[in-house]
Amino acid sequence: MAEEKGSEPTAMQNFHAPASQEKSVGGDGASDAPPKPQKTNTGGSKKSSKDPEGGFDDTPIPRAPPGYTVKFTFHRADNLPLADINTLSADPFIVAQLDTGLPTRHNEDPPLTLRTPTVRQNTNPVWDCEWIVANVPASGFKLKCRIYDEDPADHDDRLGNVHVISNTVSEKWTGIKNETFPIRKRMVSKRAFLLRAVAVCFRKVEHMNGTLNVSVEVLGRSQDENGGRAYTIGPQFWIRHYSPLLGRLLGQKEPNEPGEVSKRTGRPKPEKYNFQSNQMQLRGPVPEEMYHRYVEFKPFVKSMFTAKGIRGFILSKALHHQHARVYNFDHATEFKVFQEPSKDFTQKFLELVHFDQGGRIFTYVLALDGLFRFTETGKEFGIDMLSKHTMHSDVAAYVAFSGEFFIRRLKHPRNAPPEDGGNNKSHPPNDIAGGPPKEEPTNKDPSYYELIIDNDSGTYRPNAKLLPQLKEFFQSNFPGLHVKTLDCQGDAEKMSHMKDEQRERKKKEGDHIVYTQLSRSSSMSSSDVENLDRLEAGSALPATHFRHQVQKEANHKADHAKSHLMNNRPSNNHEGWRGENHPPKEDDANVAQLGEEAGQNKDGSGLHPAMWKAEDAMAPTAKS
Repeated sequence: MAEEKGSEPTAMQNFHAPASQEKSVGGDGASDAPPKPQKTNTGGSKKSSKDPEGGFDDTPIPRAPPGYTVKFTFHRADNLPLADINTLSADPFIVAQLDTGLPTRHNEDPPLTLRTPTVRQNTNPVWDCEWIVANVPASGFKLKCRIYDEDPADHDDRLGNVHVISNTVSEKWTGIKNETFPIRKRMVSKRAFLLRAVAVCFRKVEHMNGTLNVSVEVLGRSQDENGGRAYTIGPQFWIRHYSPLLGRLLGQKEPNEPGEVSKRTGRPKPEKYNFQSNQMQLRGPVPEEMYHRYVEFKPFVKSMFTAKGIRGFILSKALHHQHARVYNFDHATEFKVFQEPSKDFTQKFLELVHFDQGGRIFTYVLALDGLFRFTETGKEFGIDMLSKHTMHSDVAAYVAFSGEFFIRRLKHPRNAPPEDGGNNKSHPPNDIAGGPPKEEPTNKDPSYYELIIDNDSGTYRPNAKLLPQLKEFFQSNFPGLHVKTLDCQGDAEKMSHMKDEQRERKKKEGDHIVYTQLSRSSSMSSSDVENLDRLEAGSALPATHFRHQVQKEANHKADHAKSHLMNNRPSNNHEGWRGENHPPKEDDANVAQLGEEAGQNKDGSGLHPAMWKAEDAMAPTAKS
């Protein structure tokens, strides 16, 4: 995975690190005396029959002795099937799922998973992707590695499976060092397998057997009192997804870098339509008390989350499809890694939300394993999802937290914010120097910015008493950033006022839509546009595939043949078929005269037999 340069790790507080890193260990991510939230019926306790099922769930994590912190490394794969007939290659990535055998709080809890970056056009990809997990029990684990070919326009084809199994884990265990595992073909896409077989027949590849190289290393004992839950420690990564189609539908555009101009025209680049969605892997563990189930505020909601019945199945499929479209992986997706939370990681978060530009408000979901997903939201969006938080969670029955947030820039970083009565100003709502609306953000120090986050989610209805733990969790993962929490009910008036200020600022500083779509008559293909973008970036064009050269030549000949058929027809009096010594339109006058005598129409219809004789009489002259 690509790694961000120059990121300086900062000391982590209240979160666990591997024992081999010799870091001080604090608590479990919650305060020493966390407020005890009220119980709900999801945990088996009684509540008012008027309240719908769901919301905060007080089911505790099952008790278990502390496990071990284990690092999994996905090195490379060899001889993968050819999944793309256009490039005779593949765009492989791995979806890894770790099964530890630890009992879960509920059967609906999602498994522990990781998706690696995609390696483009390569059947022998190298990832060298790391995944550090805490509390892997001494009884061992089963690591399922599913290899896919990324296909943004269609479903991802599976290229094979690999299972890595260990029946014991301990500090004395030697681990697995870059071991080669055969890829199982049973679940391989038939199309990819057939292409691979054809390539073997034509000796384009050596054989049909693919392999995956994996390493597993024990870093030490996990420093937790309760080892009943495995969770991701790191590395931290961020993913930025782009969707031009959703950008056009929702009126969202991608802002350019300051002073960015086209190298072809010398003019400032137009801002393109691009809807942006983001994912950030935060350092675990998520506080144990932050555990919320979907709320059954309508009769169909449960069937939607469980995909039971025709209606529930259709709604569940629709939401899964929306999630896949919004968080779509393609060649434009950005995927970078930090080794641990740091000031640079906080600056990247501020960059993903465009600092304090445009009065943006974001919808977010925090998954149980610390995966933070968010996109911009607002009434001005032309399309409303079936359920925003359900879509973000990918129809997960349980999440840690959900709601909305926005960013404000403070004039004095050490003074209390204005909403707390401090002698300070913030943007929005005030205009202060050093950034929008008059200039681009110049001061990117996180201490000048404030994250205001709430629990405004009707889908999961997070408990307001857990907001202090949410604040502590975000402060630990985004060092230097001010964090303020708001209760959507207790602070309803203040929250509504601050969001109204954001919306008013958006009306003043909102994006101006610029159309950059190519004309339908243009002969430029998507690959041509991609090549031009690479030229814009100053890099060399990739070597043209032989298949593309053949296809281009065939298309050129086909276009030439079509043009010849359109412009060289006897009805247009291009009479080259009569011989080189017969000029075009030489017989038009005689033909017209004979047509009038025979009663033929001017458009050539109603041909009389006399015309046939005239034509036969003219034919010998052409032969001569």
